[in-house]
Amino acid sequence: MQNHVRAAVVQTGSAMFDIDATLDKVEKNAVLAAQQGAQLVVFPEAFVSAYPKGLDFGSTIGGRTPGGREDYRRYYDSAIEVPSVHSERLAQIAGDLNLYIVIGVIERSGGTLYCTALFLGPEGRLLGKHRKLMPTAGERLVWGSGDGSTLPIFDTPFGRLGAVICWENYMPLMRMAMYAKGVQIYCAPTADNRPTWVPTMQHVALEGRCFVLSACQHLRRKDAPEWYQAIQGNDPETVLMRGGSCIISPLGEILAGPVFDEDDILVHDLDLADLARAKYDFDVAGHYARSDIFRLHVNEAPMPPVVFE
Repeated sequence: MQNHVRAAVVQTGSAMFDIDATLDKVEKNAVLAAQQGAQLVVFPEAFVSAYPKGLDFGSTIGGRTPGGREDYRRYYDSAIEVPSVHSERLAQIAGDLNLYIVIGVIERSGGTLYCTALFLGPEGRLLGKHRKLMPTAGERLVWGSGDGSTLPIFDTPFGRLGAVICWENYMPLMRMAMYAKGVQIYCAPTADNRPTWVPTMQHVALEGRCFVLSACQHLRRKDAPEWYQAIQGNDPETVLMRGGSCIISPLGEILAGPVFDEDDILVHDLDLADLARAKYDFDVAGHYARSDIFRLHVNEAPMPPVVFE
């Protein structure tokens, strides 16, 4: 394993509901990160091509509106299939720039949308994906739930790479599963831009004794299409998401960020020897686990609704 890795976290907003324009933003920001020497770049949750902050999709308990169905149709059309020409373009960006990229996308599969993190490698290929296990609150209107078959960890020259999306980070058993897989570079694409998020990331890093890279969008009303009826209002400069991206050490120290209310690319050199230094007195899935008392069972089998035999 190499001794250091230069990691970057991108904080900017999607070109909402526009796949091609958003992929252009991915390429632009990946180039900027690569120019600063980054080897790994993390983008926010649902970056391709929208986290629909403030939309209600016309839903109340027991009722849906035609306008809400049209909003969903637009969202569905701006999602991407995996694999597809769009995921291939993301892989090409990673390959052209010799980067590992972790990025949030809205994945379309059949009639269902999933909040997914894609992993792209410097060889220019899709390494794999993680589908968010538990959409939060109103997200459940428009996203399906992933299953245990997409909980990957990838061996890289700089350690074991994984991702946990937004409020999955509040699921203790989810975190424990990732720690047991040996995650060392823990990516946390998110839409949570509250002040409480950074302490959560510090806790995760300290608990898992891993580096945590969290990316959140800086998104304004002008990044959304004209028809977008968010509850925040229609002033083009209205902030829909204010960021808060950060990079945290395995001892919970803030290495970069948090940054609010502006676009930015956070870059930091991670000393990978800090991983072992941090495990000296605490290994949550090792010498601190007490497996004689506590044990977690993780089902990683795919759970299709129909099985043909």
